[in-house]
Amino acid sequence: MKCLRSATLIAIALLGQCAFAEVGWRSLGDLVSLQENRGYVELTAQRGKVRIEALSPAVIRVTYGPDGNFSKIQSFAVLPNALSEKATLQVRKNANGAELRTEKVVVRVSKSPLRISFLDATGKPITEEAADKPASFNGTAFRMWRSMPEDEHYFGLGDKTGPLDHRDEGFTMWNTDAFGWQESTDPLYKDVPFFLGVRSGAAYGIFLDNTYRTNFEFGKEFWNSYSFGSDGGPLDYYFFYGPNPKQVVEEFTQLVGRVPLPPLFALGFQQCRYSYYPESQVREIAAQFRKRQIPADVIYLDIDYQQNNRPFAVDRERFPNFEGMIRDLGAEGFKVVAITDLHIAKFPGYKPYDEGLQHGYFVKNPDGSVYTGIVWPGESVFPDFTRKEVRDWWGTLYTDFVRMGVRGFWNDMNEPALFKVPSKTMPLNTVHSVEGRLTDHREIHNVLGMENVHGTHDGLLKLLPNVRPFVLTRAGYAGTQRYAATWTGDNTASWNHMRLSLPQMMNLGLSGFSFVGADIGGFNGSATPELLTRWMELGVFNPIYRNHSAKDTRYREPWVDGPEHEQIRKHYIETRYRLLPYIYTGMEESSRTGLPLMRPMFLEFPENPDLATNGEEYMFGRSLLVAPRVWPFVGTYEINLPNGDWYDFWTGARQAGGKIVMDPPLETLPVFVRAGSIIPEQPVIQNVDEVPNGPLELRVFPGPDCGGDLYADDGNTLNYQSGESVRLHLSCSSTARSIEVNTSAPQGPFQPWFKRLQITVYGITQKPTSVEVDGRAVSNWKQETGVLVVADVPWAASAHTVKISLSGN
Repeated sequence: MKCLRSATLIAIALLGQCAFAEVGWRSLGDLVSLQENRGYVELTAQRGKVRIEALSPAVIRVTYGPDGNFSKIQSFAVLPNALSEKATLQVRKNANGAELRTEKVVVRVSKSPLRISFLDATGKPITEEAADKPASFNGTAFRMWRSMPEDEHYFGLGDKTGPLDHRDEGFTMWNTDAFGWQESTDPLYKDVPFFLGVRSGAAYGIFLDNTYRTNFEFGKEFWNSYSFGSDGGPLDYYFFYGPNPKQVVEEFTQLVGRVPLPPLFALGFQQCRYSYYPESQVREIAAQFRKRQIPADVIYLDIDYQQNNRPFAVDRERFPNFEGMIRDLGAEGFKVVAITDLHIAKFPGYKPYDEGLQHGYFVKNPDGSVYTGIVWPGESVFPDFTRKEVRDWWGTLYTDFVRMGVRGFWNDMNEPALFKVPSKTMPLNTVHSVEGRLTDHREIHNVLGMENVHGTHDGLLKLLPNVRPFVLTRAGYAGTQRYAATWTGDNTASWNHMRLSLPQMMNLGLSGFSFVGADIGGFNGSATPELLTRWMELGVFNPIYRNHSAKDTRYREPWVDGPEHEQIRKHYIETRYRLLPYIYTGMEESSRTGLPLMRPMFLEFPENPDLATNGEEYMFGRSLLVAPRVWPFVGTYEINLPNGDWYDFWTGARQAGGKIVMDPPLETLPVFVRAGSIIPEQPVIQNVDEVPNGPLELRVFPGPDCGGDLYADDGNTLNYQSGESVRLHLSCSSTARSIEVNTSAPQGPFQPWFKRLQITVYGITQKPTSVEVDGRAVSNWKQETGVLVVADVPWAASAHTVKISLSGN
């Protein structure tokens, strides 16, 4: 066969049809020696070295030095000393290489050629480097191939569209302004070179810690292997083993950081448009929400509030009393989030430009001049955010807005995005400084947005040291979730994009971005009234609930399509506010564990292989299963309820697991509650600053391992970090003759808003003979079809028990 030299056909060469030398690719060759060092093992091969380190019993780091040296570049993603559970590698050499063992993982090193595979403690393979395609290098480029079992599925990689499962797909990691993206568009705005492999319920993860343009493919090149590689930077990856998928997500997010607990207002309804102006329109939008008693917490200001599109500069013709508007909206319970893009107008006399130029804070060309590109303000320059002094300076630019009362900031266009250039971004030879180490844009491109929001987040903490920052970013890399929430970018007002938002947000959640949303109703184009209503229903069960639209499109406010649609949308927004105790508790769990609130089915039910690729229904926390209609012009559709019992969230009717067929009307989003759940709900409020008027309701859905949790704090400050919070564990047990509901004694000194409880128990078909609260019979209960409500239960800072005695069969 004639040798093909195209870079796209390198893999053919690696199969032996062409020699490595002919295309410049070479493996490290055979293992020559193994040396045990303190904390790691170093392998010496014929053409380079490999270092293997156990960071914990389930986390292994593998670093390649193809020239015999290892990269000393400090990771942007990995937190120092992130994993406290250290482990040692027990080394056993053999004729074929060696085995390095921890309590949970065996690292098998094959001698000829040098290959690395991972097995569980019993010796069962987890993932193996391909036997005929060892990791190979070509100058600064590298690629690794690993075997791909027929029944293995792949998830993660950050902001990727298409199916939930990445099998048979290929992706590039290169943050891109992808306006008008569609189902096959790649790359998008943020990239996380981490994926989760799941097979028969067991999971592992691989994180390639490389900020250059990298790429991953799962069976597109060869049917029996997947691969990943880059044109630059180190081959430095981390292997994580579960076997439970949740364990892998927890391990990865422990390594790179987790979403901090957001302010409570950020979980409320958020209204946005490009753009609301002038000032009178912003005030009118707020007034309509309050007049119509539709709950809302946030109004966004897109770029048209700025003078000549310049960040940090207010257009005083459009917003003559900007400070007064912020103050008046605050008095009505609205928080304002203002956009501040990372580009600075090249305009002498404009303070951010003058200050940055004076101190040399902007990205440079190779000749040392300041790089200039065209963005919204016209000619613009860009802060070099990989320098701490630049991030610190950037944070000071928010001083005036923070003093005015602007509560959050939206860093957009930070891929970085540029106009009028084919690449849509900076030239690859622009010069950045990483704390004094000069490098080019090839290394920094994927982390510039991350370092942008790093500066914003830390700046806000300095300006308001005890207030939780709210920052929203479009671009990011692994670990960006430490500083900012995100959304799926400029989507489209179509049924297809509503459907695509589900696997997109689920894969972002698996990649560490658990505080994520999509533009409800679609940014581009105009949603039909039905689509907007369906999407607003679905948005209740997204971590971020933000309605957003572009210029020259239909408005998206809840009331725009008449009373019928307004009534449905209002009901669902009110449902969001009733569920805030459940949602806030879920986000607190995410801040501790990294587990996303919006979960693919396999994360909760790994033992069920049929659910592994289900991207059209999902779990919202542990207890709620959401199964929306996502296809138009289709009548009935099938919903897959995992084994066990379920309850209809809206009616409380009990439903056995299995396949069910539904044709939900416009006003119904199918949501089911897992049997064995306790869902805390509150009375409807108009915004989170309002104290709920009434009891905390505990909705009890009896079943196995019945329980739930409630977490509360002040929702705004960092006092929770010093213990100013409260946590309740909720549980229930049932027999043929009784049901018992328990609330634990509160853990923590914070006093929640509620003084009384309402216990609502579903699935009761027998007549109660008595109801007792803390051992005393009460009469303040009533029974309806299948539901028992115990009203007005006093709550004090102690454990409580409600016992319902039943009449029996």
